[in-house]
Amino acid sequence: MREEAATEAGWVAPELREEFPGLALRYLSVDGGSARTPRHVKGRLADLSNRFSGPQAINLRHQPIPWAYRVFYRHIGLDPDEQPTPVEAVALERVKRGGFISRSLLDDALTIAIIESGVALRAFDAGRAEGRLGIRQSEPGEGLEGRPGELPQGTLVIADEARPLGLLFGAIAAGRGVRPRTTRTILTAVQVKGVPDIAVEEAIWLAADVLRS
Repeated sequence: MREEAATEAGWVAPELREEFPGLALRYLSVDGGSARTPRHVKGRLADLSNRFSGPQAINLRHQPIPWAYRVFYRHIGLDPDEQPTPVEAVALERVKRGGFISRSLLDDALTIAIIESGVALRAFDAGRAEGRLGIRQSEPGEGLEGRPGELPQGTLVIADEARPLGLLFGAIAAGRGVRPRTTRTILTAVQVKGVPDIAVEEAIWLAADVLRS
């Protein structure tokens, strides 16, 4: 994987770069979309479930990368105890269900990469994105496709050059996520202060490797 295409740096709106040093977006486009999970990936997910026990899930928040996202959540007005960070949300699901449940190859790839790295990952349909991706605030009167009403002004979103694709840590706009007929997927990683560059790269590479397996 590492000898293939490198990840691309997304843009971050100037006012956000100033307010949140360390905020960044990296992404990689890979072939394929949503598909059934191969048996060996299901086995990998089951092994991860066995290695990732309840005590690990509880103590996860104190590790450096998950903690960095918790700090950033509070900086943008989110309570990570009420709205868990991506890695904590996946960990909580493992505790509630007694294991990581296989859903699709993409979902399983994201689960594996998020738990192994702690990095916040998302996926979008490359065929529904226009130009480069980045992070900005929502504009007055702007909404998220498929959701009623307008976004509160200043909501942080992942966007292409035309519109928001999804909330920075939340819902994806209707029709912008990966679907069964998606032929190319964009894997994105949101980086915040305290999350090393190498962890972000590893997270994207890991998800891409699982998708290609």
